[in-house]
Amino acid sequence: MRYERKKPKSDLRKYYTVFLQLGLVAVLLLFIVAMKVDFRSEQQDVNLIEEQEVVEMEEVVQTQQQEQPPPPPKPQVPVEVPNDEIIEDQDINLDADMNMNEPLDMPPPPEEEEEEEEEDFFVAVEQMPELIGGLAELQGKINYPERARRAGIEGRVIIQFIVTENGNVEDPKVIRGIGGGADEEALRVVRQAKFKPGRQRGNPVRVQYSLPIIFRLQN
Repeated sequence: MRYERKKPKSDLRKYYTVFLQLGLVAVLLLFIVAMKVDFRSEQQDVNLIEEQEVVEMEEVVQTQQQEQPPPPPKPQVPVEVPNDEIIEDQDINLDADMNMNEPLDMPPPPEEEEEEEEEDFFVAVEQMPELIGGLAELQGKINYPERARRAGIEGRVIIQFIVTENGNVEDPKVIRGIGGGADEEALRVVRQAKFKPGRQRGNPVRVQYSLPIIFRLQN
């Protein structure tokens, strides 16, 4: 059996270590070069935060219309007035002597207003007047007026008067009438009436008094 011996040129194992070291050196150089070279591109800084637009609110001022006064009236144009009037000079006597003893001419004093006459009668007293004979007797003296009878007038006539200190009727007048002649008849009858006078503190006095006179038709 024959063995062939290998040639030294074909044996590559002994160069394996050399190639490995050369490869590591090449990789290391490439890494060093790559670290020194700056591959970053220059970029402008972009502010991603947009500025927020500020909106200002304008304050609305309410305007108030002021009332302006009316313009002053135009001045009137003066009109020339002919001065034809002649003013006479009056002589004033400053040398006149004043007599202090002579009475001065003074206007008459104002007339004093006449004082209103006070009423000389009472409206209410301690003891009122009394009709002598009563009202029924006075009613019996009435003559029914013919006009009132034909017209069918009935009613009450009130007479007001003054009862004097002697018991007589003074100044009678109708304060409520019915017409048809009845008012006049009531005055006639009342004037004939007699009274016991009214008294105040025991003394007879004048008293105002009212008396009704009734007119009624009989069927």
